[in-house]
Amino acid sequence: MSGTRFFKTHRSWEDWVSMLIGVLIGFSPWLAEQQGDQAVMWNAILVGAVVLVLAQLEYVSLQRWEEIGEIIVGLWLIASPFIFGYAEAGPLRYWHFTLGAIIALLATWELWQDWRQSDKELAQHGQ
Repeated sequence: MSGTRFFKTHRSWEDWVSMLIGVLIGFSPWLAEQQGDQAVMWNAILVGAVVLVLAQLEYVSLQRWEEIGEIIVGLWLIASPFIFGYAEAGPLRYWHFTLGAIIALLATWELWQDWRQSDKELAQHGQ
């Protein structure tokens, strides 16, 4: 029974994982040693910052729109290599696809966990 509860309850560690992934996204051009294109670097920095802020907001005051925002940002990061034209070269495309997929899947899981909760129950998250 406790295994089922684990999957159905939004935990604070999920928000911390999202914050960590936001930091990784922001530093991904340096981690992948691919800092050649300024647009790609700024995209990574801004997407990482948005993920970090949304995850912090979830940790402090949980709302469903924060998770929806993370899903959108995760999908944007997956599409970024094709939008900015670096889908054919370098490891950064793998970083962005993987981190974007993790963010989108984690946010989808969190949204599923919170879907049936009332606003009052969401407000008690982390307390």
